[in-house]
Amino acid sequence: MAPSLANVQRRTNADDVFDFLHDRIVSLKLLPGTRISEVEIARQFGVSRQPVREAFIRLANIDLLLVRPQRATEIRRFSSEKIKRSRFIRMAVECEILRRACRNATSLHHRRLNRDLESQSRAIRNRDVKRFHALDYDFHRHLCDAGDSAYMFSTIAENKALVDRLCVLSLAEPAAMDELYDDHRRIVDELENRDEASLIAAITEHLSRLDSVIAGIRKSHADFFED
Repeated sequence: MAPSLANVQRRTNADDVFDFLHDRIVSLKLLPGTRISEVEIARQFGVSRQPVREAFIRLANIDLLLVRPQRATEIRRFSSEKIKRSRFIRMAVECEILRRACRNATSLHHRRLNRDLESQSRAIRNRDVKRFHALDYDFHRHLCDAGDSAYMFSTIAENKALVDRLCVLSLAEPAAMDELYDDHRRIVDELENRDEASLIAAITEHLSRLDSVIAGIRKSHADFFED
């Protein structure tokens, strides 16, 4: 039976503004520290300021905008403290998920992860950074499934979102996608081998890749950071 109109999720002007700004911020078309105006965005979309204000609040809630009363709204700068916290949480959560996956993963999970790798390989051949970034989310969600921990992906995604812009910067380097793909390949291989120690070593190295990127960005663009 088709869903009733009452049950259909309707898009709003606030959704459109949110999606547009989210994409511009995460893709670094709007750089950290850039000021944006409710009035200008409302004029651009041909809407009132209310849906723009709603979108701004949603973006502020995920740390992409800094909204302050009586002061200009700006694209949120990176926070070293929040990055450190998010990395700690991801490391703890994903290591435990992969320990479970070592015991629980089935051939179905292995096939799906290998299909993920095939898709990632195509994105690399096409130099499609945006596609590879989306596939990276899929890969980590499927690792949660393999560890019988699908409910934990929201935690991973929430903490991953805090470093999305840094990930985009890192993927701009020619060899970055190849390096991450090799990490993913190693994770899948060790999972299929059910070698827990090697699997934990692989995910630990994978999640540490961003350290040198953060250090490099801080050195070249100190103004991108708020602390």
